[in-house]
Amino acid sequence: MNNASSSSGNVADNGSDHSAPQHQGQPKQKGYTKKKNLGVALVGLGSYSEKQLAPALKETKHCDLVGVVSGDSEKLKKWSRQYNLKEKNLYGYDNFDNIKSNDDIDIVYIVLPNSMHAEFVIRGAEAGKHVICEKPMANNIEDCERMIEVCREAGVKLSMGYRLHFDPFNLEMMRLGQNNLMGRCKRIVAKNGMDVVDKNQWRLSKVLAGGGPLMDVGIYCVQGVLYTLGELPTSVHAKFHPKKDKEKFATVEEGLEWEMEFPGGVKAFCETSYSKAFNILRAETERGWFELNPAYEYNGLKGDTSDGPMKIQSINQQAAQMDDFARCIITNEPTRLPGEMGLRDMHILLSIYESAITGRKIPLELGAFKHLIET
Repeated sequence: MNNASSSSGNVADNGSDHSAPQHQGQPKQKGYTKKKNLGVALVGLGSYSEKQLAPALKETKHCDLVGVVSGDSEKLKKWSRQYNLKEKNLYGYDNFDNIKSNDDIDIVYIVLPNSMHAEFVIRGAEAGKHVICEKPMANNIEDCERMIEVCREAGVKLSMGYRLHFDPFNLEMMRLGQNNLMGRCKRIVAKNGMDVVDKNQWRLSKVLAGGGPLMDVGIYCVQGVLYTLGELPTSVHAKFHPKKDKEKFATVEEGLEWEMEFPGGVKAFCETSYSKAFNILRAETERGWFELNPAYEYNGLKGDTSDGPMKIQSINQQAAQMDDFARCIITNEPTRLPGEMGLRDMHILLSIYESAITGRKIPLELGAFKHLIET
């Protein structure tokens, strides 16, 4: 299975004005000095929660799985038995707001279909809980902005589930690219795709997913290029792949390729698909090249350069991601992956769609997000 999913399974458990709102404030944040670890509740119990997040929480040092939220009562019972969860920490979607009075839970991790992200991020924030939101942030700009605003007003932190910012292989891509250690980057190639077999899954519904592979796995290409270069794109130019299976891809694209241009003329060539598999992030430079292949998976990443292989030890990406967010809450520091980063990426994704639909190169004005480039 590719890294694409927020989650899978039944729907309930699955998870251009380019201005940006002000950085989310933290004036009302609660103190956590008396708590050893922070309690996490997973909202949505599809495959990503089951196979990645829950196991990762067994490896975390600063947070623990203490609660779950699902529309399936049998799943709640199963998870309660498997993880020894208290009955009072089991919630349905209808009584989710009652989480406000539960001091066991500090963080809610939203692992639902994209169309449900905004509702449950907002409800979680209004319940006084810090929030991690799986990618993509939402299906439109307005929802993203509202999510950020509500979290700011509630005095809670909002972080995106961008696990690769903690992965040592992708961190090495950042280090090599942003510091020009093999000369300036001249060209970037980023591809991420998978073969979606099940015609009935929620990812193939535009209403639920907001789009096809671009929203799901293509977002990793956008992210990878940005953090490898340490720059924001100035334009995008895209085109859809022809649909070979028009029934399966009735409402979303089957595949798409696009070009992003950066200051100084560097170009990134990107591709995503739901009908063929590829997984690469490659930078070609003045004095050689460096790449990850695969680049975006949960594990098994491999890095190579024109000077030899990357000798890097893998880690549990999700454990590192969740631990860092818990640490930021405990120390009252900003998360490195704030909601504004999700908003920034939504601007880029929607501009890629606009270009593919119109056939035009779409200029980007992302200056308000310049502080979000990680170095």
